[in-house]
Amino acid sequence: MTRLLALTAAVVLAVPVMVACGAADDNTPGLYSLRMMVPNSPGGGYDLTARTAVRIMEDEDITGRVEVFNVIGDSGAVAMARLMNEVGNDDLMMTMGLGVVGATYTFDTGVRASDATALAKLIEDPGAIVVPTDSPFTTVGDFVAAWRADPTAVTIGGGSAPGGPDHLFAMRLAEAVGIDPVSVDYVTHDGGGDLLAALFSDEVSVSTSSPGEFLAQIDAGQLRVLAVSSDEPVPGIDAPTLRASGIGLTFANWRGVLAPPGISPSSRESMIRLLTELHDSGRWQEALRDNGWTDSFVTGAEFERFLDEQDDRVSTTLTRLGLI
Repeated sequence: MTRLLALTAAVVLAVPVMVACGAADDNTPGLYSLRMMVPNSPGGGYDLTARTAVRIMEDEDITGRVEVFNVIGDSGAVAMARLMNEVGNDDLMMTMGLGVVGATYTFDTGVRASDATALAKLIEDPGAIVVPTDSPFTTVGDFVAAWRADPTAVTIGGGSAPGGPDHLFAMRLAEAVGIDPVSVDYVTHDGGGDLLAALFSDEVSVSTSSPGEFLAQIDAGQLRVLAVSSDEPVPGIDAPTLRASGIGLTFANWRGVLAPPGISPSSRESMIRLLTELHDSGRWQEALRDNGWTDSFVTGAEFERFLDEQDDRVSTTLTRLGLI
């Protein structure tokens, strides 16, 4: 609880508290005064997902104007503390995913993502092994050979804390190629924006983040994808799957949307309804294709059960690695 209070205090210092103001004309809370919180820095996967969703909801008149703002710190744990402190606020939503689930354990916040109001799981996103184009690793085989030879000489960068998708992907990849996960030199960054800077400055050798976070840099020829962790190749990404490269692993990240705890049932249903309208729109289906995302839309109680399962899985993995 002390940790949660400290995180909440940090948020209050970093981001002014905004007062919920309800709906405009139809007395449906949140529809016309929504804010969308992003739990890490601009440029990362949560940020891309949030801003894509909000732009479509505004353009399609699903909502009025939605304010998007970033709360940075502890790989999403600070934002999670802020969300939990907004009890009953029916004007606020937050994008989140596996990284936030992991951060609540890594930073010992005393809260879980499953303690908030579950709205919807939106997408799944494969992992990717990404390097700068001037990297000596031109194939996934080059990377694995160097990694096996000396795991400490290859620095793996991720945009999530231990327990998050980039970290879990790196650990599972290590196991798949015969490397002890404990020996992996994994460096945490606060989202894809910070990770991108680390790649370009040679702070890290390789990223194990999602390819969708770096599409602009991949398309510009600044980054190279060595392999993706999906079952099938990702459209628009010139890279084989891990399985096609002889590595028996598939892995997927996911992203969804939470609301604060304690909102009314009617407010929850209103938010789920607008996210359902987003999902059903042609623009969102186009965004899924453009970003290489997999549609994994579930809402309400089904998403609640999924969050409980993710809590159990992350806790078990981090305990096995000796990290909690």
